[in-house]
Amino acid sequence: MSTDRVPANASRSSLRLADREGEAEQPKPTLPRQFVTFTFYRVRPEWRLLPEAEREAGKREFLEVLGDYRGQLMIHTYSITGLRSNADLMIWRIGYKLDPFQEMSARLNRTGLGRYLEATQTFLSMTKRSMYIDKDHPEHVEDRLHIVPGKSNYLFVYPFVKTREWYGRPVEERQTMMDEHIRIGSKYHSVKLHTTYSFGLDDQEFVVAFETDEPADFLDLVQELRETKASSFTLRDTPMFTCRQRTPAECLDALG
Repeated sequence: MSTDRVPANASRSSLRLADREGEAEQPKPTLPRQFVTFTFYRVRPEWRLLPEAEREAGKREFLEVLGDYRGQLMIHTYSITGLRSNADLMIWRIGYKLDPFQEMSARLNRTGLGRYLEATQTFLSMTKRSMYIDKDHPEHVEDRLHIVPGKSNYLFVYPFVKTREWYGRPVEERQTMMDEHIRIGSKYHSVKLHTTYSFGLDDQEFVVAFETDEPADFLDLVQELRETKASSFTLRDTPMFTCRQRTPAECLDALG
């Protein structure tokens, strides 16, 4: 005899309540985590010596490859021409699998332009939940799993490494220091922060990217954060890149 038979005296309302309770115990679905790369390119001087027709053909090839991967990856392009000596172009890519990143990079390398580009710096990272709580905006914890790039003119990107002493401090003490960090960041409404994680994936521990239309606000934010207690546990936060968002075609035209 089955032991799953419902007693005759059980009411329909009690059955519905049991069903609801069972549903409440189901685990909440989680957002899939994303891979993120920030790749910085420098064009070799020989590129500018090529005939114009050859350069235009190389650019068209490059743009076609970018377009082919927009269905698999979120792709944003930034010009760094004139802002640093070791980079002219940055491509920010976000996706759920690593294979498209590699396939796209290999195809870019084979274009007429790609043969004259050097990847001078690449940061690889992933999204994940932060262990520190934003008490004023608790929904930001979930936001860390899924990057939604904005349309700001500027993006400031740098790798970040904490000292080993930081990880040896009690979690409560670290949370207190991060509370100060979060309070300062919340003052600068024009600046949007994206934090991604590189533990075991790349040389840094974090990659931080700040979007804004107001570079002066970002400068003031970083200066103010330097005075926090948490800042004393920073081991490395360079190189720092200032990137100007442009269309892919505009970024390539700036190369010459």
